[in-house]
Amino acid sequence: MPAPVLKKRLGQHHLLEGGLLRPLVEFLRPAGERVVEIGPGGGVLTRELLAAGAERVVAWEVDPGWAVEVRAAVEDPRLAVVAGDALEIDWGAMARRGPVVAAGNLPYNVATPILERLLPHRRKVPRAGFLVQWEVGERLVAGPGDAAYGSLSVLVAAYAEARLLGRVKRGSFRPPPKVDGAFVGLTLREPPLPEGEMPGFLATVRLAFARRRKTLRNSLASGLGRARAGEVVAELARELGRDPRVRAEELGLAELLALHGLIRRSKIP
Repeated sequence: MPAPVLKKRLGQHHLLEGGLLRPLVEFLRPAGERVVEIGPGGGVLTRELLAAGAERVVAWEVDPGWAVEVRAAVEDPRLAVVAGDALEIDWGAMARRGPVVAAGNLPYNVATPILERLLPHRRKVPRAGFLVQWEVGERLVAGPGDAAYGSLSVLVAAYAEARLLGRVKRGSFRPPPKVDGAFVGLTLREPPLPEGEMPGFLATVRLAFARRRKTLRNSLASGLGRARAGEVVAELARELGRDPRVRAEELGLAELLALHGLIRRSKIP
């Protein structure tokens, strides 16, 4: 029976050779671990995780045809396949028996929302490793001043230590995508604020980066109003010794936390 058709709308580009996954598997250290795999496709990474000694692999595949394919192609009692959307994963429920490791091939259009749902679960998912498009990988590990630095970079920095583990040439996939791929490893950690305060901080970050290459004052004005934005940025400049014309792309995690604190205090009469 022929394999299912790869669907462009789902961002399906399957890696051809398992040996290329060595940097990712070495980072994940799946031996004796339970692994949640996102987007197994034909099972290339699934096989590598099992061969490396994973206690169990629960593979989430959004395409029902490929869910059937990987279940038939990888005959191992340690594998369970779920035909479902990874955006619906209940990470708390998945880790009821103890911590799990997260892995997978994340299509461009779902990489950010999947990470947003995963990263707060540091106690249940201590580390994760993914294959993403190269430009997404650059954004995940970027720091202040880097061309790829943005709100996603700050989100990741707030919840994890991110490492670029390797590059995968586009010809290593079927069908070949337009860009290379990147292996990224994430070691999750405690966020800098109590969990209940993190959504507010991340809203501040998104507002700060809403107008790239514009000054921070102009970006904040769309949400705070020009007068209040000016006051907040002026105070931030005084506290940090920054130019009042600073841009969000120049600010690191600690400075953005200071910005958020100033915005919160500026609401108090």
